[in-house]
Amino acid sequence: MKNAETPAVKVVLYGAMGSLGGALMAELLRRQHEVIAILDDLTALAPRPGLRTKSGDLFDAERVNQSVAGSSAVICLLDAPGLPFSSDHIEKSVLLGPVEQVLAVDALIDGLQSAGVPRLFVVGDFAVLDEPDLDDRLQRHAAEEIREALQSSPLQWTLVNAPRGVAGLTIEHFSQVSHSLEPGLAEPLERLNRVAVGIADELRLNLHVGQHVNFVAASGT
Repeated sequence: MKNAETPAVKVVLYGAMGSLGGALMAELLRRQHEVIAILDDLTALAPRPGLRTKSGDLFDAERVNQSVAGSSAVICLLDAPGLPFSSDHIEKSVLLGPVEQVLAVDALIDGLQSAGVPRLFVVGDFAVLDEPDLDDRLQRHAAEEIREALQSSPLQWTLVNAPRGVAGLTIEHFSQVSHSLEPGLAEPLERLNRVAVGIADELRLNLHVGQHVNFVAASGT
């Protein structure tokens, strides 16, 4: 039951089908937030209180506007599988490449501005911004373009380093404490949950606006 004194926080999530998406949905619902997962397949998630699904297109600013209108914040997991899009000029793939990530963030920026939604979290491979020795020039260039586009926008944005995910982890794994976890799942569950809690705290306290953070390192953010 929702506490009558709890403010209604509506969070739109792109990337619900990834392991971090499951952790985020569980944590946000635990805090009595509303979660709107943008999906290609609206039946991909089992119904549960506080969770809604909507269709959308991550590469179409007008569709983004329609999907996020009325929400408090948007979280986009650029490295998640199953991100929703139907644009003809984007090749459907399991994961977005660096060029597609830039196009997606451009559409998010335009769509959020049109909808009047100020808060945006973008989670992706942004460790390349701090580690010049990583030999991935295309990903670094994409990360720099994304950061510059956000810096030029009026949005209250935060870049978050994506934690290592584990295929097959869903909201069910994070919604209940199990004493019969498969071997090796305890560590990734804890790691992903720590990132989900960190993002939820950032949202509640409005911290690290216009900054790049990492919740995975032992030193925290």
